[in-house]
Amino acid sequence: MPARTTLRRAGAAALTALVAASTAVGATAGADRDRGQDGRHDAGHAAGHQRDRARNVIVLQGDGMGLAARELIRLGTVGKDGHLVMDSLDEAGWTATDSADPEDAVTDSAAGATAFATGERTFNGAVGVDADGNPVPTLLEDAQRAGKATGLVSTAQVTDASPAAFGAHVTDRYDQSEIARQYLEESKPDVLLGGGEDFWYPEGEPGAWPDNPPEDPEEQSKGTEGNLVERAQELGYTYVSDAAGLADADGRKLLGLFANEEMFQQANEGEGDVYSPEVPLVDMAAKALDVLQRDRDGFFLFLEEEAIDEFAHQSNATRTIEAGRSLDETVALALDFQQRHRDTLVLVVGDHATGGLAIENVDPEDESGEGQTAEDGPFPVAGTDLEFTVDWTTGGHTGEATPITAQGPGAELLSGPQLNTDVHDAVQRAMFPRGHR
Repeated sequence: MPARTTLRRAGAAALTALVAASTAVGATAGADRDRGQDGRHDAGHAAGHQRDRARNVIVLQGDGMGLAARELIRLGTVGKDGHLVMDSLDEAGWTATDSADPEDAVTDSAAGATAFATGERTFNGAVGVDADGNPVPTLLEDAQRAGKATGLVSTAQVTDASPAAFGAHVTDRYDQSEIARQYLEESKPDVLLGGGEDFWYPEGEPGAWPDNPPEDPEEQSKGTEGNLVERAQELGYTYVSDAAGLADADGRKLLGLFANEEMFQQANEGEGDVYSPEVPLVDMAAKALDVLQRDRDGFFLFLEEEAIDEFAHQSNATRTIEAGRSLDETVALALDFQQRHRDTLVLVVGDHATGGLAIENVDPEDESGEGQTAEDGPFPVAGTDLEFTVDWTTGGHTGEATPITAQGPGAELLSGPQLNTDVHDAVQRAMFPRGHR
């Protein structure tokens, strides 16, 4: 059974060896170009990039978004004859979601995202490490070593399992202050936007978001690595905590923390559920693109809508649809960018499915489940007089494959059936085609 002890500061030496071992992955000419005083490349396209190479990569993840959730979002937002933007990309396939956990058959977000980020299956709860607990290089780190700008954006804590899988290496996903420290001192993403301010400030030292807010009195600062916001500012990050600050920020290194924990309140319908992020995902994505596209060697950007998963855990179809709409708006933004920058690979995927949801006709005699797993609805099919209900079978994750759609250089590698580790391999090959490393 793999060790589940956390890789903490002792992991820095292991990561140094990791960087040396994986240099070939990111050994591009761009890594050796002269940089300005701020360490970034100037704007513009680098000469000689090949047409089959993804200069930019945008990974959009709907956490917990299986095929049924994608169809729920479609019916609830564009109806029977409509198509989600995420379903309009050129290539489509599906990816298995299995982890390498010795105890559980179904993955969690940490292991699922680690497979995408590293090409290695690992045990549930592990971030950026293999099944033996050893750190493994990530796509974000590959991109950074190749001279590309990088970013992590999520409506969860920006240190939550999925973004962390691309920028940190720990065996316990809940060690979020250590994940934040690794971001600042090791993987060094240029843009970090999301929730989770509580993990950046020590206990008793609230930040811009007050401790013990009325909507969730249990939220409070709980950092274990000192004042990491101050540390980020010392390292050159512009720190913002609200929508106005984000809009005004013009630095090339940007940290935005827009909630104590997640950027929403997850609960069943009418029980304190709120989906109203301080900064919508599409706005965080737009700012990230504005900052990252200045790098002439391109960028790697991970964008996550976490609320699909969290509200599915609560059997809340209303908010799941809202979160799905938010993700699709963000996909539209990414696709517009891709159509103006054809050397950009865009892919949309779910790390696992959540809730075991089934879309059913309205039928009072077919009610099943009790409490949180009772049938949900009815909901209107957009643009029609029809209605449907949602039957939830679990409050946890389920093990089915999830759909993946992609467009841009290398997208054809993501067509058809995939292992979750194949997603990593396809993106890495798109960024670094054979003969062009």
